[in-house]
Amino acid sequence: MELKRVVVTGLGALTPIGNTKDEFWEGLISGKSGAAPITYYDAEKFKTKFACELKNFNATDFFDRKEARKMDRFAQYAMVAADEAIEDAKLNLDEVDKLRVGVIWGGAGIGGLETFQNEVLNFAAGDGTPRFNPFFIPKMIADIAPGNISIKHGFMGPNYTTVSACASSANAMFDALNIIRLGHCDVVVTGGSEAAVTIAGMGGFNAMHALSTRNESPETASRPFDGTRDGFVLGEGAGALILEEYEHAKARGAKIYAEFVGGGLSSDAYHMTAPHPDGIGVVAVMKNCLQNAGLKPEDIDHINTHGTSTPLGDVAELKAISEIFGSHAKNININSTKSMTGHLLGAAGAIEAISVILAMENGVIPPTINHTTVDESIDPELNLTLNKAQKRDIKVGMSNTFGFGGHNACVVFKKLD
Repeated sequence: MELKRVVVTGLGALTPIGNTKDEFWEGLISGKSGAAPITYYDAEKFKTKFACELKNFNATDFFDRKEARKMDRFAQYAMVAADEAIEDAKLNLDEVDKLRVGVIWGGAGIGGLETFQNEVLNFAAGDGTPRFNPFFIPKMIADIAPGNISIKHGFMGPNYTTVSACASSANAMFDALNIIRLGHCDVVVTGGSEAAVTIAGMGGFNAMHALSTRNESPETASRPFDGTRDGFVLGEGAGALILEEYEHAKARGAKIYAEFVGGGLSSDAYHMTAPHPDGIGVVAVMKNCLQNAGLKPEDIDHINTHGTSTPLGDVAELKAISEIFGSHAKNININSTKSMTGHLLGAAGAIEAISVILAMENGVIPPTINHTTVDESIDPELNLTLNKAQKRDIKVGMSNTFGFGGHNACVVFKKLD
């Protein structure tokens, strides 16, 4: 059976450095930091008092108040990003066969955490009578985001959520790729969303010592590959991509951003939260991705790393890149856009794939910002695109995304021949 070709025809982004695809790109190439003191609640007693929140996002700009109250923030973000991607793709919803349009979404690393938190706190503050919001469960469940997207637009193809912690949206994208490759759909809306900047989210990550505590300088706290990095910065938002079968896209005259040529998955099988120190799972996932795409290591021009700014994870990933790519590794523009957006957990894979695609379209690699101190355990010959964007003709770009539980996902895009 000959596999169908899959292309990207629409993008949508809602991020801490820009609330549209174009604003996101401008934030990336200018090296903008999305980190700032938390505004959603009083964080004074928390170890970490900052995060990468969305700026100037008002749900009522997109939904009426009644509709907005029925959705957790992560589902609102998903709807907004998906709508932008659908509009960007110029899909004619009156003509497309909606039985062959699916929605496969990275179901957030955590889901409707704020909804769960608030309902439990309200119950605990009461007299013990179970007065719960009737929308508690449908607001909280991780699969509600693709459900809401399909209900709004009438998309009746495959509709589900993937959950693999921070690898969730990259997993969703790979599933969507294969659904189209196999001929089951003409179009799939895919991506991921997250809204974990909450009392429970920040408190939980602080308890496991995962977050940076650079409270005196939030904007410089996310510093992947830097010798003084001390943990990741939590972010929120959503990224959406319209994937389309190539002939279907060509027939309707769609703009094609890139061809989605392959993906890979693997497991560290090592530890609940820590990466394998030698990056063996990361080696496996990149190897699987290259094989799936029919590419050689020397074909890769750019890698947007998982690069969370944790002491262990950054080193393990770069070791794996050196092992897979050998002498070619020094020719690759490596970066981590988490230095600007923070870590969007379940939305990270989608947002970072969008960064790769836009870098390919514009011929510019966004920088890894906030680098001041060399880490002696990192190969100095690697080009980590430090502090300033670099021009580059990118023919093939890759994105890595890893999640707690040892979940690894890798996707790769190519300029259309």
